[in-house]
Amino acid sequence: MAQPTPVSRGEHILLITACLIIIVVGLKLAAPLMVTLLLSAFVAIICLPPLYFLLNKGVNVSIAVFIVVGSLILIGLLVSLFAGSAIADFSRNLPFYQERIQGQTAQLIALLTKIGVEIPAGNLLESFDPSAVMKFVGSLLSGLGNALTNVFLLLLIVIFVLFEAVALPHKWAAMNSHAPSTDAFKQFLKTVHRYLVIKSMVSIATGIFITIWLSFLGVDYPVLWGLMAFLFNFVPNIGSIIAAVPAMMLATVQLGLDSAAYTALGYIIVNVIMGNVIEPRYMGKGVGLSTLVVFLSLVVWGWILGPVGMLLSVPLTMIVKLACEANPKTQWIAILLGPDINPEENQKEATQV
Repeated sequence: MAQPTPVSRGEHILLITACLIIIVVGLKLAAPLMVTLLLSAFVAIICLPPLYFLLNKGVNVSIAVFIVVGSLILIGLLVSLFAGSAIADFSRNLPFYQERIQGQTAQLIALLTKIGVEIPAGNLLESFDPSAVMKFVGSLLSGLGNALTNVFLLLLIVIFVLFEAVALPHKWAAMNSHAPSTDAFKQFLKTVHRYLVIKSMVSIATGIFITIWLSFLGVDYPVLWGLMAFLFNFVPNIGSIIAAVPAMMLATVQLGLDSAAYTALGYIIVNVIMGNVIEPRYMGKGVGLSTLVVFLSLVVWGWILGPVGMLLSVPLTMIVKLACEANPKTQWIAILLGPDINPEENQKEATQV
């Protein structure tokens, strides 16, 4: 029998690259289906704590799932009720806000010209489209809305995932020695669950603060901006900036530069407190990904899956990191994806062990 021809390292790398390209293209083509499945899975993960709480209190499984899903539907209806009309009203008034801010820009250019700063006003006003930021945010919100259009399918998947989450430990125990090793899988679920729950709580607190702060300042549509702050808080690194810019622009048009400055101050305060105090305290060392990887994952998953991919970029990248850690040949990729390694901390940990 002829011996198989050994594969060189270069050919092995080319094969892996080709497989990755095929997988990425397949994910992008199947984005509408994948978005629904992934969103359902992560919503189910967030729903697990209240489900287990009810089960520990002796509530029947079916009743517990019904209560959790019913609460989820009620929250969704309330959000749609308050935010839906605000989004529609804001979209109708967008041309008016655009005209106002372009007029303010013309006044600023005239003021700068008086003090000797020459600016080509015609070219600037033609190229400056203040609604571009609003349109970008609107496209992200509409992308999320499109993912939620098939609400019935999403809820069905969430219900079945919750039932399976209750039954899976019993199935695993019934396998006895035939059950595969679950240490890595359990660690992954624990990490993703912890990240999503804490991030959700922090995002809710951020949205409530922004809503109250903008209501106090008198900025139009505070509930809409609070909802945006909640959603975009899931987007790492740039999410808070995306959420703050349209609210600041509206405050400038509606109330003036002073209110815009106070609006920016509110966003800065909440993001400094939540991002530098609350999240590090409860998340510990974070999600086990480097800052560069978090940002690149935002771009890549956003390109593949759209706005929902941006929201789920960190958990999805954690899945890739977990898969790389499971194979000794790809553990070096997991190390590159992980956070910075401090030699002094490693030496201390080794000494303690």
